[in-house]
Amino acid sequence: MFNIITDELDSSQTLFCQTHNHYIPLDPANRHYQEVLDAIIAEGADCFDGDIPEDLQAAADEKQFNQQLVAYRVATARLAQYIVADGRAEVTEMQPTGEQVWNEETEEMEDVMHEVITVTAIEPVEATVTRMVYSEDMDAEPVEETIENPVITTDVAERAEAQATVDATPQAVKDAA
Repeated sequence: MFNIITDELDSSQTLFCQTHNHYIPLDPANRHYQEVLDAIIAEGADCFDGDIPEDLQAAADEKQFNQQLVAYRVATARLAQYIVADGRAEVTEMQPTGEQVWNEETEEMEDVMHEVITVTAIEPVEATVTRMVYSEDMDAEPVEETIENPVITTDVAERAEAQATVDATPQAVKDAA
């Protein structure tokens, strides 16, 4: 629980943490001040004795916005990666080599073009893998088991988590990205 203490001599304000019985300067570089902002983000007015000062609420809102913006950018970058189960097709484009030749039909110099690979192809991973399962019984023979490729399982889980982050992101944060 936090509250604001106002000095009667110079009217300066300091945060007081009732839980740990210590004063916290209103300085964004202070670790404890950042913890106060985190508490406001997580708990809202419940973490404060009385009303949260406007400047402190604004700082907490800005911190939350920036955290959401970073998470949104990381999530969209993860979703932009290729799906390992599908692989990725090769992409090529024509680029000038810097050399020019004379075109007799148009009577102009033309760039010599060369096909360049801009995105390499990546083969899809195998959908399933087999593994040997051993029983605790020493006399039992190991059994071969086919399971979904763990690389695909991880990819699907990471994509689902990234999509959930994107879906939960407020529109104002998406607009700022």
